[in-house]
Amino acid sequence: MKDKITQAVRTACRDLFSIDVEVELTRPDEQFGDFATNVALQLAKRLGKNPHDIGNMLIEKLSVLDELHEVTLAGQGFINLRLSDSALANIDKQDKDNLLTGKKIVIEYSDPNPFKPLHAGHLYTTLVGDSIARLLEKAGADVIRINFGGDVGLHVGKSMWAIVRTLGGEYPDKLNEIAEDSRSSWMGERYVEGSLAYANDKTSRNEIIEMNKKVYKFHETTDRKSHLAQIYWTCRQWSYDYFTKLYEQLQVVPFDRFISESEVTPLGVKTVREQLERGVYKISDGAVIFDGEKLGLHKRVFISSEGLPTYEAKDVGLSLTKWQDYNFDESIIITANEQAQYMQVVLASLRQFAPEQANRTKHLTHGLLRMAGGAKMSSRKGNIITASDVLNAAHQAGNQNGNKSSASSMLAAVKYAFIKSRIGSDVIYNPKQSVALEGNSGPYLQYAHARAYSILEKSYQVTATDLDGLEADERSLLLKITEYQDIFEKSVAELMPHYICTYLYELAQKFNRFYEYNRVLGDPRENIRIQIVKKYTNVLRRGLELLGIEAPNKM
Repeated sequence: MKDKITQAVRTACRDLFSIDVEVELTRPDEQFGDFATNVALQLAKRLGKNPHDIGNMLIEKLSVLDELHEVTLAGQGFINLRLSDSALANIDKQDKDNLLTGKKIVIEYSDPNPFKPLHAGHLYTTLVGDSIARLLEKAGADVIRINFGGDVGLHVGKSMWAIVRTLGGEYPDKLNEIAEDSRSSWMGERYVEGSLAYANDKTSRNEIIEMNKKVYKFHETTDRKSHLAQIYWTCRQWSYDYFTKLYEQLQVVPFDRFISESEVTPLGVKTVREQLERGVYKISDGAVIFDGEKLGLHKRVFISSEGLPTYEAKDVGLSLTKWQDYNFDESIIITANEQAQYMQVVLASLRQFAPEQANRTKHLTHGLLRMAGGAKMSSRKGNIITASDVLNAAHQAGNQNGNKSSASSMLAAVKYAFIKSRIGSDVIYNPKQSVALEGNSGPYLQYAHARAYSILEKSYQVTATDLDGLEADERSLLLKITEYQDIFEKSVAELMPHYICTYLYELAQKFNRFYEYNRVLGDPRENIRIQIVKKYTNVLRRGLELLGIEAPNKM
């Protein structure tokens, strides 16, 4: 319907003034109309005429449309359009889910590193990334979900050094003494030990560097039999098992592929060395660097002076692997804000020899995540907030409120609390607020859906009729329901799922006000109102699905 009205306005402009103009319909305050356009002001500048005169000519042309109940002129020349009741009621039948049909989009998020616990920052990217992927998929794109993790690198060297020390040597059998439900936290403790030793003791630092080199050798030689290799491969698998179990608990859409740093490192190193010979990279103090200063950025090391690849070289290999395997239309990467400048340099270097891949890559960043009253996370120092800590806090807050905290409501609380803030801003997670049934929370929206569904279950009025002759409150709620498609398209275009959160909360509030003053069951207008309630319930469910939140029928 919106497209039809837009086209009608364009046609009127062409017929009256022989001008093709881009027409944008906006949503004014509902007291003025359902849609508005400033096209009269646009034409006035081009034609040198009074916008009121142009507006009145357009109104006369548009008023004959059956879909429009009223067309008026306001302000300096804004045209307000009010749809007929039946046209308004049928807007949702024309929702478009094909915005990105034919597009292949690779989206990389979560990215926890083996040998370390999945912390709250990774939880954030997991949940927000899952929602963005759902948006893109709902818009018709072929979405490939990628999870990239560092199974090689200095952090692994630190962990492995501490693991061997804790085991008393290279004794893989001793790993059997670690309880399965303690493996993740046990490895997290080892990582902290290794990080502190690396920072504070020169001898330990040198030992960790050597351990790091040995880990790379496991992949170069495919060594799985030596005692040290057995420890490495066992602990690496422990991490992936833990990640998989947590993702299942979070009820996120499964990843299409886990790509490890060891998989892409050879290609990254090979490419960097090739481009070194072509002048893209250069040698500085024995290391291979990219001089981003000439592009207004900064210098970064891609291969260390010890001959080991850095994260930068691995990301080059990852980017090329994605392109070779998927030939994507767009590649989206979600990380913390602190990696913004890092990624700018990586993509700038990539643009020198693989411009198409780099130009099709979009880097989204998010702010810091803290628990209410807590400090910034630091896995190196050990004072981290793990994903499990966040989930447990939601459970405890729900139980303290006197509400039995179900797995569904706990997930809704955390997911909504994370996603409702605009990507890029800092997030302070307040467990108590996140589980509240009366506030702007996931459980509140779940309850809103269950409440509306119970009305549908109790109604015997199911005859489909035209929604004509709407009362003011009925029309107001229906108008809010029809905003869903606009919000969906905006969320897809900007990759911002928080718009969905804001809209659903406003929609639920609008319904609550409607229901407070307008009886549905047993009212003479029950048949009309129950159809509006059904539309409301459908939109609420569809929006919650995009957030990865269950829409329960009962709570």
